[in-house]
Amino acid sequence: MNIQTAEVGVSERHSKVVHYLALTKPRITVLVLVTALVGFYMGANEGLDWTLLLHAAIGTGLVAGGASALNQYLERHHDARMIRTKDRPLPSKKILENEALLFAVAISIIGIAYLFVLTTTITGGLAALTLLLYAFVYTPLKTRTTFATLVGAVPGAAPPVLGWTAAGGGVDAMLWAFFAILFFWQMPHFLAIAWIYNDDYIRGGFPKLSIKKTGELSSSRQIIFYCSLLVPVSILPTTLGVTGTLYLVAGLLLSFTYLGYGAALARYRSQSAARRLLRFSVLYLPALLLLMMVDKVV
Repeated sequence: MNIQTAEVGVSERHSKVVHYLALTKPRITVLVLVTALVGFYMGANEGLDWTLLLHAAIGTGLVAGGASALNQYLERHHDARMIRTKDRPLPSKKILENEALLFAVAISIIGIAYLFVLTTTITGGLAALTLLLYAFVYTPLKTRTTFATLVGAVPGAAPPVLGWTAAGGGVDAMLWAFFAILFFWQMPHFLAIAWIYNDDYIRGGFPKLSIKKTGELSSSRQIIFYCSLLVPVSILPTTLGVTGTLYLVAGLLLSFTYLGYGAALARYRSQSAARRLLRFSVLYLPALLLLMMVDKVV
């Protein structure tokens, strides 16, 4: 084997790794990890156990990546018809379908088992339930009902709950506060995406998720509704005595700003307003979680 052939082989293997990584939707997986680790930090009342934190991160990352890979496998034919997803590994034939399925199932099972053994039983159980709900309930519902987004927001709100329970936190009011914050945050976020990619959703076979199907007026009302609910929900950590005044004031400011962007989209019903709402939604969550960590009441 000459040097050039060896270099080609290394390049191909590197490319394969990149494609497998793409199956896990790295940006979403990173967001899942960030929210889970915040949940862990907030649930750790007797100091951080760094080993346990590492185990929680590894297990959660594997399950999140596996869920995303399963989602891409199940939606591979839809992805092939959508402009924003046609270059994903499966529709572009960069990875064989059976290889993708084996990879998705393997890392999902390993991640769930990892959490069961090395964190807590409840964390492993919740991770398994989250994966099943995301891949086998939410994913097929996307072609069948406009309520799929509501269903999808449930597993989407699970990561901080997983972190909280992994750290030893119980099933208490703060756990539900975490869940509610992420649940209500997601809805305007999802609707902004649907507004921007309306035609692509129809092209890909997801007309139930398109704004044309749900109607601009109905979608506008939903955005205002969920943004409004997020305002009182976002300050629950202070109400419950978990965070202090800094979080209360800054959290309210962030939430009212989110509501303002939602109201702008409801008023103008334009692509530009939808993009502004989407951009702020991406900033809102990490900012709120960072404030929560900074202002945690010891």
